[in-house]
Amino acid sequence: MPGSLAEARPSARVVGDSVSVIICAYTLERWDDLVRAVESVQNQTYSALETIVVIDGNEELKRRAEERIEGVSVLMNTHAAGLSGGRLTGGDHASGAILAFLDDDAIADDVWLEEMHAAYDDPKVLGAGGRVDPLWETERPAWFPAEFDWVVGCTYVGLPVDNGKIRSPIGANMSMCADVLRRTGTFAPELSRLERGKSVSGTAEETEFCIRAANLYPGRYWVYRPRARVRHAVPAQRATWRFFLRRCRVEGDAKGYLTALAGTRDGLRSERAYVRSVLPRAVAREIAGAFRGRTGGLRRAGAIIVGLAATTWAYGRTRALLLTGARRIGSGA
Repeated sequence: MPGSLAEARPSARVVGDSVSVIICAYTLERWDDLVRAVESVQNQTYSALETIVVIDGNEELKRRAEERIEGVSVLMNTHAAGLSGGRLTGGDHASGAILAFLDDDAIADDVWLEEMHAAYDDPKVLGAGGRVDPLWETERPAWFPAEFDWVVGCTYVGLPVDNGKIRSPIGANMSMCADVLRRTGTFAPELSRLERGKSVSGTAEETEFCIRAANLYPGRYWVYRPRARVRHAVPAQRATWRFFLRRCRVEGDAKGYLTALAGTRDGLRSERAYVRSVLPRAVAREIAGAFRGRTGGLRRAGAIIVGLAATTWAYGRTRALLLTGARRIGSGA
């Protein structure tokens, strides 16, 4: 198990604008991952002003982090339990003009912060997101289509990017101006994914937050910096059909809530092109590849069809429940 991080680090270039890195954690099971995440921040070519580790509801993890990880501030989440509260707690204590968020089970490339910071040369940028590649604990399943890498929290084939602009970054690897977080406020907790009863990862909460921020700051936008790359750990239990289907259903539920909050125009703008264009092309490609002898093509095509069906079914169910509830409230029932 890694211990102290007091070893000598390569010198990093001093920068003008200050960036605070915030890493949220909640479980001792990811201790090694957390240590590696912090090490990757401390090995950047671009120096962070500070690294803040926010612990959610785990006193033992907080004590261990304070004792064994040097060069960071360790805080307990003081907002609502979950990832959103942890992010807000980090933002409350951060001194940087830019806030960079990294998942506790992600490892940043050494130019991550340098690439993130460069995005803010454009004063219209609200925030930025980078590429998230899966770091599989086991071999990538042959049936797992790259178009569904969002299932494991990673950048997927078909991610909509318009001249470098995106609707929202992936939460494992995003940054924003500090004033954007403070003005826009909390992430929507009903859009979080639960694990053991605790909110640990967003499904659509970053999307809703980014839509709300863009509406608060007309003319400003979110951008994609592919070279600001991180590698996101994918444990063996997430490389299964069971997880794949459950995560698709959770995504559908979250998109149902998202459209109730943000409307279908903003809430599904990116998803329309993905469903109408990206996925049909992917199915055709995989089937054609199977006939040419490409291994796993039919299974990947099947996974795309089943994944889309599961997500769409969950979305429709949630939308119907929300509309039924709204009608009941409106009628005084």
